[in-house]
Amino acid sequence: MPMFHHNDFIIRPAQATDLTAIQQIINTEIATGTANWGTISKSMAQLEQWWQHLQQHNFPLLVAQHKEHQTIAGYADYDHFRSLSGYKQSVEHSVFIHPDYNRRGLGKALLTALLYEAQQHDIKVMVAAIDQENVASIRLHQQLGFVQTGLMPKVGQKFGQWRDLVLMQYTFEDVNPL
Repeated sequence: MPMFHHNDFIIRPAQATDLTAIQQIINTEIATGTANWGTISKSMAQLEQWWQHLQQHNFPLLVAQHKEHQTIAGYADYDHFRSLSGYKQSVEHSVFIHPDYNRRGLGKALLTALLYEAQQHDIKVMVAAIDQENVASIRLHQQLGFVQTGLMPKVGQKFGQWRDLVLMQYTFEDVNPL
């Protein structure tokens, strides 16, 4: 993967030593946000198993690292959209930014790098599942060419409230069936 740069950050493949920072980012989102509807913090063992799963399937886990301070400001990955073999060229992605680094364009930089990775690996469709109230994320995805293909009202809960899920997809052109 080529190195992507964004202002004071470099986008690069994650290493095992990045999992502690990734754990902090995802657990902060689980505890305080609605971008992830989980309610139970992720253990290090769960993150290690997840990372190994991504590696086994040749799926990327990218991080945005501050060039000077070396801190991990965010991460992005994609995984199977569904486990049935007919979906093997479709993936669902996640992008999470540490709250201290919001509104710096890191989500766009990570997602752009993720789209590049998917294209290199013959992915046909990348799916985004976004909380309907996350207008900034929906706009970002639209800017990068994602199209809303579904709305699932009251399909999940977080903080005692029913949540609506927006489904968006990016369709890569010129991908041949495997």
